[in-house]
Amino acid sequence: MEVLYLFIPLIFLAISTISNYIFHKLHNLPPIPWLPALPIVGHLYLLKPPFHKSLAKFGPIQLLKFGSRPVLHVSSPSLAEECFTTNDVIFANRPRLLAGKYLGYNYTSVIFAPYGDHWRNLRRVYALEILSTHRIGELESLRADEVLLTVRKLYRSSVEHAAVVQVKAMLVDLSLNTMMRMISGKRYYYDIDGDVLTVEEKEKADQFQELVTEIFEVMGATNVGDYLPMMRWLGVSKLEKQLICLQAKRDLFMQELVEELKRGLNKSLNEKKRNNMIEMLLSLQKTEPEFYTDEMIRSIMLVTLAGGTHTSISTMEWTMFLLLNNPSVLKKAQAEIDKYVGQDRLIQESDIPNLPYLGCIVKETMRMFPAGPLLPHESTKDCKVGGYHIPSGTMLLVNVWAIQNDPTIWGDPKTFRPERFEGLEGHTDGFKFMPFGFGRRSCPGEGMAKRMVALGLGSLIQCFDWKQTCESEVDLSEGRGVGMPKSINLVANCVPRSTMLNLLSHL
Repeated sequence: MEVLYLFIPLIFLAISTISNYIFHKLHNLPPIPWLPALPIVGHLYLLKPPFHKSLAKFGPIQLLKFGSRPVLHVSSPSLAEECFTTNDVIFANRPRLLAGKYLGYNYTSVIFAPYGDHWRNLRRVYALEILSTHRIGELESLRADEVLLTVRKLYRSSVEHAAVVQVKAMLVDLSLNTMMRMISGKRYYYDIDGDVLTVEEKEKADQFQELVTEIFEVMGATNVGDYLPMMRWLGVSKLEKQLICLQAKRDLFMQELVEELKRGLNKSLNEKKRNNMIEMLLSLQKTEPEFYTDEMIRSIMLVTLAGGTHTSISTMEWTMFLLLNNPSVLKKAQAEIDKYVGQDRLIQESDIPNLPYLGCIVKETMRMFPAGPLLPHESTKDCKVGGYHIPSGTMLLVNVWAIQNDPTIWGDPKTFRPERFEGLEGHTDGFKFMPFGFGRRSCPGEGMAKRMVALGLGSLIQCFDWKQTCESEVDLSEGRGVGMPKSINLVANCVPRSTMLNLLSHL
């Protein structure tokens, strides 16, 4: 009898699994994993970081339970196309996650806002005012200047002997200074020779750097309460307290910046001159104060800062890792730049269209290590995907990483081979390559990101030889968090190229 009691849970589990399977068949729901959804946690127990790799094992389409949430996982180009074309409006919402409440101004920022008039208005602001081709072009000189400062610093540190470079720290300085200069006209990472700071400037720089560190840490955290409501009922979680505190700090810092630039505009005799994004938004606030509120301006600033730095840093860092493991690719890229740009000037953004192999390197990196490996959406009404019924309120996860690393699509996907993109234009061919997403919720900063990444990497490749600090290949394992961060920060030897010494010595 005691032995029988031991089998009761197994019998119950088997009955539950079979019943669930029959229910899915009768209602034409997508396939479910053979391992059952457990009470309360659902299928969460099957997932291990990195989650995009765990999910890739479930096949092209699966309906899972993340706690109380139904989740549709899709990992094939044809199904992704169906989600982003036929059902694009239905899946135009984002899931309501805790981060959207605090970091997204109660789900009103362009990232977290539900699809509707408010979101469309925000998207229009980004398309016409913030990230238009004309606006991006106006700020080209700022990006070029920051790249120049980075190159100069690297040269001065390596002129006598090979410099040992902390690659991520270098890319963080470059990306954040570039974005903050475009947003506010100010730099916040001061380690270029000749910088002389006041006490106030030093305090503000330290405050901003601490704030950025906190943002990156929180972005890498997973909130269990998003899937297990009972965890929220038990009280405010540690992560939620962090989010509340972080948002208060971000708001205060950005509002002080807005107020400072307001005072500057009021004193300016030529208010039509808009040197940065905040000044441009403040000029619009004067004509449409009800729409361009201070809160909206802060939201736009923070979204632009986060979106314009985290993903670009990740892509450039992965590219440098891959180039160190593939020195022949680095040499080929240098030869291309030498041919089209020469050794008498630094690469410019206008050169990028004439450097197709550099573009192939960036695309191959984004294929292998997309900064957004999972694209989250949510259905607003019932629909069909792959012939299956998808209920309203289902969270959709399109596994970009799985699609872009599928051996049946790409062939030997683990091998870094930029040549596979030679002669290929665009990024929507059969929905096999979607590093910036697709459809209505695709990344609005795609044009900006491509320019920043290509210019930054192109300059580092043009001016320096990069080598490993050890004989073994660089570790390519992934860390935790969004954006596919590296688990180990890259350290590399940096040596000025002999053909570039004359130019570098005069920078």
